[in-house]
Amino acid sequence: MATRTKYRTKQKEMVLEYLMAVEGRHVTAAEVCEYFTGSGISIGQATVYRQLDNLVKEGLINKYIIDGNSPACFEYVGREEHCHHDVCFHCKCEKCGKLIHLHCEDLKGLGEHLYSHHQFTLDTSRTVFYGICEDCAQIGE
Repeated sequence: MATRTKYRTKQKEMVLEYLMAVEGRHVTAAEVCEYFTGSGISIGQATVYRQLDNLVKEGLINKYIIDGNSPACFEYVGREEHCHHDVCFHCKCEKCGKLIHLHCEDLKGLGEHLYSHHQFTLDTSRTVFYGICEDCAQIGE
């Protein structure tokens, strides 16, 4: 049985380089396209989507689908273990839409409690807390 060879294309390298440059941030496919357009680099929207899908399959980026109203977000994670494989929560600002990735061991107890007391297994990769981010809270003061 033949295996699919992972190969690098110029477009894939450009998308990967951009995501590495914004490591730690969640970006949408539209933001990736806007970056290239603003930089004067010609890369088609379909190509960006295809390369993002390829990078997800390779495990270099994670894809987050937060709700049915927001576009999917992507985050560069490299080949190292990422909290997505253990405990990973997100906060979404209801004003600006910013997605914040939580690296918080205190929340691990929430999943343990739900399982031990309610026989419910939490999918932490899709767990989102909604509220107002620090930046938007300061604006509202």
